Amino acid sequence: MSRLFFMLARWPLGLLHPLGAALGWITYALSPSYRHRLKAHTDQVGLSTSQRWSAVAHAGRMVAELPRLWARPAGVKLGDRVRWTHPEVVDLALAKGKGVVLLSAHQGCFEICAQAYAERFGAQQPITALYRPAKQAWLARILEHARNREHLHTAPATLTGVRQLLRALKSGQTLGMLPDQVPPEGLGVWAPFFGKPAYTMTMVTKLAYQTGASLVWLRGERLGFWQRHKVGADFIVHAQAPGAALVEAVRLGDPAQSAIALNREMEAMVMQCPQQYLWGYNRYKQPKADMLTSPPTKGAA
Repeated sequence: MSRLFFMLARWPLGLLHPLGAALGWITYALSPSYRHRLKAHTDQVGLSTSQRWSAVAHAGRMVAELPRLWARPAGVKLGDRVRWTHPEVVDLALAKGKGVVLLSAHQGCFEICAQAYAERFGAQQPITALYRPAKQAWLARILEHARNREHLHTAPATLTGVRQLLRALKSGQTLGMLPDQVPPEGLGVWAPFFGKPAYTMTMVTKLAYQTGASLVWLRGERLGFWQRHKVGADFIVHAQAPGAALVEAVRLGDPAQSAIALNREMEAMVMQCPQQYLWGYNRYKQPKADMLTSPPTKGAA
């Protein structure tokens, strides 16, 4: 599998994305549970049929582009293949000198956000990203290579990893987190997400409250074939400052209100490009006590 993965890493996105779109549709056709969940979630927010179909294809494209992102040689830069909108939002957060927490939803090419930050801002302030260690040994080896790059470090979703995050933030560094990831039991609160209760992590806002770190939203938009040729890039990273409600909830240290504000802002960000959100992700599942009580997988970073 690892050989196939590194072979696909040499393929251009012009081939990987159509392959991924087909993979997305095959998964949609063969998995009744996935199909039901994706349809239920897109109906819940009122997406059109064409938007739902686009979401099916984009989910596959997300998987297909991972070899190019994860198996990219350490010395090969993203360069102009990634463009930024409002990078000054990140500049302003860094200038405060109290650390930064970058927030990205399961939307578009969220994997590109940490890599793009590390390349543009990492020399000034490196980033540590929280991740779940892979269970498969071959994938764990790939992730060890992929997610630990210059100015980019990773922390496993374990007690050790959380301590690593806190140390990094207290030293004025940057963290990368996915706030729509379902946290383990006891590390979240129930808050509305598109009108339904979703178990929402409180770690993000607690870290910001304890350290005074700034929050910044990042969204990695995947460009289509004609867009890539017109813009001259493969992805656009959109930076956005948090709203007043979230800033105030964090300042007061209120986990429940922070979770509500966090989800509201995430809803707005998702609806900026709804066809690229992973609507098949089981956002409303019950939490499990498996993250912080489990040791990192052997061989994982």
